[in-house]
Amino acid sequence: MVELRFAAIVLAAGKSKRMGTNKLLLEVKGRTVLDWLLDALDESIIDDVYVVLGHRTEDLEPIIQTHRAQQVINPDYNEGMTSSFRAGLREVSADATFLILADQLGLKPDLIELMALRMESDPEVMIVSPVHKDKRGHPVLFRRSLFPEIFEMGSEENLKNLVDRHQDAHKYVEGDLWCTLDMDTPEEFERVRRLFEETSNNRQ
Repeated sequence: MVELRFAAIVLAAGKSKRMGTNKLLLEVKGRTVLDWLLDALDESIIDDVYVVLGHRTEDLEPIIQTHRAQQVINPDYNEGMTSSFRAGLREVSADATFLILADQLGLKPDLIELMALRMESDPEVMIVSPVHKDKRGHPVLFRRSLFPEIFEMGSEENLKNLVDRHQDAHKYVEGDLWCTLDMDTPEEFERVRRLFEETSNNRQ
């Protein structure tokens, strides 16, 4: 098995329109959502962490500076997630990179390692995703050989189109509920916050 170097691109550039406030600054057990996410990455096997910012970068910069992450500014963040992923990808020198949503509360270093091992075990694997109860989730791991294709995608395409094109080289690992939870509205945040608080003792 070949050991690979891994990077993570954390997408934190959005406006959180449906939440009505920046969801990454919301607090759970006295810490922000972004702090919890970056804590998990600090403890993981990932070599380089890049946080892509766009909207009100000054709000998130102080949090990033307390972790082993580097910030990347995407001036075109209004163009969507693919634009921000590309902005981070330009900084990556690793063999593969995780696309990570910055609001993924409950992400565990164990899942990161499991996904990395799946890619390291088979050179034919280009993409790795977690699955929970037959639902695909996040993060998503991309091998470096796909980077040029990501940069070349047209404006009418998104990352799902790319993933669908490479289904034969897309493998899955077993994830948990946290890899499929959405946190885009106040109601969803309350649900996720309660669940995190109820289970946090088991995570420590």
